[in-house]
Formats: sequence, C-alpha cells, structure tokens
Amino acid sequence: MSNKTNQQWGGRFSEPTDEFVARFTASVEFDQRMYRQDIQGSVAHAKMLTEAGVLTEQERDAIIQGLSEIEQEIEAGQFEWSVALEDVHMNIEAALTQKIGITGKKLHTGRSRNDQVATDIRLYVRDEIDFILGELSRLQTGLLDLAEQEADTIMPGFTHLQTAQPVTFGHHLLAWFEMLNRDYERFVDTRKRVNIMPLGAAALAGTTYPIQRQLTCELLGFDAPAENSLDAVSDRDFAIEFCSAASLLLMHMTRMSEELVLWTSAQFNFINLPDRFCTGSSIMPQKKNPDVPELVRGKSGRVYGHLMSLLTLMKSQPLAYNKDNQEDKEPLFDAIDTVKGCLRAFADMVPALESRKAEMREAALRGFSTATDLADYLVRKGMPFRDAHEVVGKSVAYGIETSKDLGEMTLAELQQFSDTIAEDVFDVLTLEGSVAARDHIGGTAPAQVRAAVQRGRARLAERS
Repeated sequence: MSNKTNQQWGGRFSEPTDEFVARFTASVEFDQRMYRQDIQGSVAHAKMLTEAGVLTEQERDAIIQGLSEIEQEIEAGQFEWSVALEDVHMNIEAALTQKIGITGKKLHTGRSRNDQVATDIRLYVRDEIDFILGELSRLQTGLLDLAEQEADTIMPGFTHLQTAQPVTFGHHLLAWFEMLNRDYERFVDTRKRVNIMPLGAAALAGTTYPIQRQLTCELLGFDAPAENSLDAVSDRDFAIEFCSAASLLLMHMTRMSEELVLWTSAQFNFINLPDRFCTGSSIMPQKKNPDVPELVRGKSGRVYGHLMSLLTLMKSQPLAYNKDNQEDKEPLFDAIDTVKGCLRAFADMVPALESRKAEMREAALRGFSTATDLADYLVRKGMPFRDAHEVVGKSVAYGIETSKDLGEMTLAELQQFSDTIAEDVFDVLTLEGSVAARDHIGGTAPAQVRAAVQRGRARLAERS
C-alpha cells in the first residue's frame, strides 16, 4: 500500500499526516467491502448531477464507464487499495480521477464523505438484510419439512427441563419456526428504517447546488430522502437496530443449539446429527461432538457485544458527524457475517436431522407425563380441579414408590385414590391419546401439526 498522505483534502494543511496517524485513522482495510454500494451511489449521484445541469452527458458517461472499470478491477483482485487514501470512497475517487482525468474530480460536487458513507452503509445493510431474510426463509422451510415428517413422533415436552407433558417432535420444531418468524418480521421492519437516503445532506447542512434528491432516491431504491441533514449524516440507529434484531435471532438460535446439544448426548439420544456437521476428539476415538450448534451458541456473545459497542459508540455524541462513527463498521460488519454464517449452518443442518423415535417415545413414558391428562379426565367427570390435582398427586407418589407409570397401573390401583376413575381412563393415559386430545390451533395433535405446517407454508409463500 502507498505511504503518500491523502491529497483530497490537503489544501488546508501545512504538513502531511503522520504515517502512523494515517494508518490509525484509515478504514479502507475493512470498509472496502462496500465498494459495490459506493460505486452504485456514485453512479446515481452522477446521473442526478447531469439532470441538475452540473455535469454534461459526456462527463456523466465517462464517470459511469470509469466506475464500471474500477468495479471490474476490484472484483478481479487487480485494484490497489491505499491506506494513505483512508477509505473506500477516496480510493475509488482517486482511481477514477486517474482513469478519466479532471472529470473525476467533479463527481464529488454537492456531496460529502459524511453523507456518502452514511448512504453506502445503508445500501450495504439493506443488501445484507435481504440476504438474511432469504436464509431465514430457507431455514424455516427446512423446519416445516421436518415438522411435517415428524408430526406423529412423540417426545417429552419439558418445563424446568423436567418431563411435563407429551408433545410431538413436529410440534416442537414448529416452536422454533415461530421464533424465527418473529425474527423475520423484525428484520423486515428494521429494513424500513435502513431504507432512508442520507445523500444530499452533504457534510451536515445540505448543499447550495440544485440537487434533485428525489431522483437520486428513486435511482437507489430508497423509500424516501432523510428529512433533516444534521440527523442524516449522524444517525446510526439503523445499525444499532440491526444488531438488536440480530441479537434476538442469535438468542433464539442458542436455544435451538442448546436443545440440539442435549438431544445428541448419550443421556438423551433423541436425534442424530449427520457426521458432516460434527467433529471428533483428538484423544477419545468414540466422540462425535455437535460442533455446529455449540459454535452457534457461542457466537451469540459476539453479536451481543457488537450491540453494546454500537450503543456505547453513539452515547453522548453531539450533532452532527464525528470521527467516532468510523467505529460503527467493524462491529456491524462482524455482526452481519456472524448472522449469515450461523443461518447458513442451520439452514443446511436442520433438514438433515434424524429423530430417534423409539428413544423419544421411551423418554416420554418416564416422568408421569400423562398426569395432567388424568387430572383433566377427573374434571370432566365432575371433580373440582384442585381435588383432581390432589388425587393425581397421590397417584404419582404411589407410582414413584412402585416404579409404575400411571398407564402401567391397574384400574384397582388407580381407584384407591378416587372411585370416579373408570375403565375409560386408559384411553387418556396413553401417549398417543394425550397428544391427540390437544386438537386445537396451536395444539400438539398430529393433525394440528400438519395444519400448522400448511399455514406456515402459506406464510412463507406470501413473502415472495
């Protein structure tokens, strides 16, 4: 990289920038990833300046052609980035001027790096949100397919990680689907506030040139231009909001990860993860470690940290732009990369999960998971719920003493706690009977699970 100091703003200065300071303040090593958005914004700006009479059509065409060639050079790995030019914006502008001459210097008319970078970041985040929404839909599609396949697979449902009531694996997977659906909606909502255009705010007070912000806005696909020039260049709420939505998504993914880690353990043995998503041990030959969910679980801390970093960055900043804001990019970029990586891993892995049906069913038979069904049975026979609760509690205590589940007891054993219990009690003390009885929207009945899958597919279809 070049050691020359930046000459784009050097007229005011009597000596070059210290070489260490140039490197310390430069952002090109990480913001060069926004080159497409920077070029996209510059093309739109050049077209607008032509409409405003600032550039001729020939100058506009030369600028657009030069920017296109620079984009090709960057993508071919032939572009030389210079720390001395500080950032992606100055690097591209300097290359353009070198390529097409003095016309390249006209591109920055009516624009500041302040509104330029604010525009680039919004374009970049908008593109990344669109990609993330696609990956969320892909993961949700995998969950729906697996839930439909496992609609009849009985497993224990837990509260406090203790056996509570029987559910189906398909029903459990649909709970994950709902978490991700809220995440999808949050990212869609965040995108609305991302999609506001700062360009035209210039440094902080707008510009005296006859710019046409609505035209630029339409060319770049923004919903509207920012209303206030001071706020436009200094606002980073959208980056904070992105990290907030990302933090909630990663929180949900840690819950999924934790369950996958538990379920693959020998103590649960509920599911099998394909080998391609696992690793072994350097010392223990028998080990098969669920590294993907473990790593996703761990990466949540990075995104949480980036949210705190950006909140702290913006705390107490006076209007308008401050150099502090250069520190917004690395946490934001890493949060984006982390979310994309985690979603890709899960979207690839989830459809390949294999349930161990026998082990899940056997686990559901332990822990008196049909106790609530027995209580409901007694209530339907006319017993007050609190009395029914006591009867079932005594039945469970007896079961603990005799090592018998409720469904394994004889009618005589059950009737010692209440003569209301009759032969038909055994219809509700089976796992299949328990899940099938919850036949309502949001319930565990296999028919309801399949209906929920179809509603989920319809929700996904509405997005396209």
